[in-house]
Amino acid sequence: MKNVLFALATVLVSFNSISAQKKVDDVIDELDKKSETYGDIAQQIWNLAEMGYLEKESSALLQKTLSDEGFTIKKGVAGIPTAFTAEYGSGSPVIAILGEYDALPGLSQQAVPEKKSGGKAAGHACGHHLFGTASTAAAISVKNWMKTNNVKGTIRFYGCPAEEGGSGKVYMVREGLFNDVDIALHWHPGAKNAASAGAALANKSAKFRFYGVSAHAAGSPEKGRSALDGVEAMNVMVNMMREHVDEKARIHYVITSGGKAPNVVPDFAEVYYYARHNKRDVVIDIFDRMVKAAEGAALGTGTTMDYEMIGGTHELLPNLTLQKLMHDNLSKIGGISYTAEEKAFADKIAASLGYDEVNLNTAKNIQPYKTEAKAYGSTDVGDVSFSVPTVGMGAATWVPGTPAHSWQAVAAGGTSIGNKGMMVAAKTLTLTAIDLFQNKALVQKAKEEFLERRGADFEYIPLLGDRAPALDYRK
Repeated sequence: MKNVLFALATVLVSFNSISAQKKVDDVIDELDKKSETYGDIAQQIWNLAEMGYLEKESSALLQKTLSDEGFTIKKGVAGIPTAFTAEYGSGSPVIAILGEYDALPGLSQQAVPEKKSGGKAAGHACGHHLFGTASTAAAISVKNWMKTNNVKGTIRFYGCPAEEGGSGKVYMVREGLFNDVDIALHWHPGAKNAASAGAALANKSAKFRFYGVSAHAAGSPEKGRSALDGVEAMNVMVNMMREHVDEKARIHYVITSGGKAPNVVPDFAEVYYYARHNKRDVVIDIFDRMVKAAEGAALGTGTTMDYEMIGGTHELLPNLTLQKLMHDNLSKIGGISYTAEEKAFADKIAASLGYDEVNLNTAKNIQPYKTEAKAYGSTDVGDVSFSVPTVGMGAATWVPGTPAHSWQAVAAGGTSIGNKGMMVAAKTLTLTAIDLFQNKALVQKAKEEFLERRGADFEYIPLLGDRAPALDYRK
């Protein structure tokens, strides 16, 4: 009799498991059916190409999309007009999905395989139009699954502006908006499909402003004090400093204002600096030395100087418990295949990058799982990762071999290639969130790893200090 009861129980568990799987499959099928709708949303944001803290229409579009699906919207969070949260459900666990939507200045491009300006001030060279849309799609899909299955808990979308140098998420973390979150999910557009452990450099940035005295550069140069001399003197000293910092450090700058005419001694000049390293303590030290160089440059050129902190982000804290889960889900979803038309487009993009032909397998396959990664860029997701267990992935939204922040990335992001990769991310995020809602033990294990990696004595101190959001840094 016991054997019969055990057999019946086994069959029932198996039936329930199959039933649950079918419901998850239904969610993925629904995403496929709505891929054109989400592709249209992404392309609207691609066309808007709004820069950091100026993403008024892009933010509003995603807010409306989520509101129409029954999410409760909180606008203008953390003192940022284009930041928002969208929430469905109640109680724990609270699973967050991050979304971005800011473009980069000076990278306007049409959706064609040769360099051709789109006539706008900016372009989505980092694919954030796809980022925000896929994350929105995933949040809605998870909501639908929760509603169908009467699942308790909270799915929360974070509308995160100004990732490109504006550190939007840092203000959201500083404001305590992640304090009740159990797990945070994110992704990023790229040239391959991968969900290995990620890495990012800590970053600190500022605009250094020099003030001098105007004069006729030929008639009375002795009466002038060139603010541009101050900028150039600072640049010389910082460039010499490169020899005496850790070899993993990165320092880069651009002169954003250097005067208007050669025969007028400029009374104002500005230089915008980044300092990066994989350890935030090293970044802080390098930045402090840059400030000293600026002070010395002002003293030596008879000018004055002040600076404004623009951004500051932590390095990325990995969570292997979550990372393996996301990798497994990405492997279930798989990559993308190109149509003949997409292949022809991709071959031309590949040629512009110096390749004979596009490697279609890179877009189709999933990269092997790795537990370590080398950091190259920075992201304000780093601060989120020190606030809550965080996991991310990348999807092949660009032609394989394409670097970020390039016209080729903008071009592919404006086509069906970008839309296809975006849906890979949406599906993977959806499966990962569903797994977390179903497996509280996994959530707890991720939290334990998070606390161990972060350290018992960790105290969150934002690298940008207590400044208000730099809402005009792109103006």
